[in-house]
Amino acid sequence: MQHLVRVAPGALIVGKPLPWTVYDAGGNVLLKQGFVIHSDMQLEQLFQRGLFYPRQEELEPDQLPDSPPEDAPPRNPFHDYRGLLKSLETTLSSLSRGDEDARLRLLGLARLIDRICEQSPDACLALVHLYAVETTATEQILFYSILCHFMGRGLGMDERRRLVLLAAALSANLALHPILDKLNASSHPLTGPQRTIIHRHPVLGTQALKNAGVNNRLLLTIVEQHHENPDGTGYPQGLAGTAILPEAQILGLAECYTALITRRGYRDRSDVGHARRVIRDSIGATPRPVIPQAMLKALTSWPPGSLVRLANNEVAVVTHRPGRSSGHILQAIMDPRGSPYKHSFRRDGDLLEFNIKALEVPEQMPSMDYSRLWGFES
Repeated sequence: MQHLVRVAPGALIVGKPLPWTVYDAGGNVLLKQGFVIHSDMQLEQLFQRGLFYPRQEELEPDQLPDSPPEDAPPRNPFHDYRGLLKSLETTLSSLSRGDEDARLRLLGLARLIDRICEQSPDACLALVHLYAVETTATEQILFYSILCHFMGRGLGMDERRRLVLLAAALSANLALHPILDKLNASSHPLTGPQRTIIHRHPVLGTQALKNAGVNNRLLLTIVEQHHENPDGTGYPQGLAGTAILPEAQILGLAECYTALITRRGYRDRSDVGHARRVIRDSIGATPRPVIPQAMLKALTSWPPGSLVRLANNEVAVVTHRPGRSSGHILQAIMDPRGSPYKHSFRRDGDLLEFNIKALEVPEQMPSMDYSRLWGFES
């Protein structure tokens, strides 16, 4: 039996899908990843039984082969999720301390995320939307890097340039990361010191990266410019138009989209339809319309991880974007009367009966077995 670690109180959140499968003390599966706890009472009862998860070491990107074997199965982003977050936390701490290996850790993690996105693109995009209910600061940063991968790839960036972009996405909020969870949870207006830190964090982060031995000029400039706006209203320098690097604009857009679809203490989250409209409306306000267009193309009209209502009145989750011979691929999880199916059913959105009718925005996410829905071995 694999070694189990007790789940700490506070690690699980009511209404948010479980980030990993949990077990009882005997190693028996209690709840699969993707299960949603619906009340504080249910959560308390679960903790009384004892909740554990398997110990998972950090993912070690520096040990990855340059070219994985051709017959190697695609990586499962849902299985990798906790390891990625743990590796990201370690990398950010290492950068903050200025450790000797911090730069290599950062670039290695960027390379690992890029590879997982290449191998399992729809599941990676689904991660962003399934876990956007109530994100931690570390989850947000991971989502930035995933979205940057798809925009970079859609714009034809070569791998080397794309890896620099992902490394910038992972480290751009280095100076803000220690207080970001507190800021997101607060329902009060920002204080003067908090506003100062927010406006200075691109410069402070750039300096911290230099102190950690990061000397890639493109990466440092992306970090310094990622909150500049094409209309000149951004910070820290108030740059405008093409004075802003394309990569900085890509990262800024990834942050904007993530902020829209995630809940904050002072506001609820937007649905993906509204978030896509905000991105679409930005096309006319930028000298580089190809950047928001690349994001919209990558997401498609119904991004993976979205819940939708079908023409036959079933509720389904979008699992794959359209291919050459099919429309959006979906898994129906609720019958037309709103009762959950015991097992999901694959649907092709191109078929008239299974056309997507509307976005479904439930008050609480339904429970799902993510690995099974996306075709990975559980």
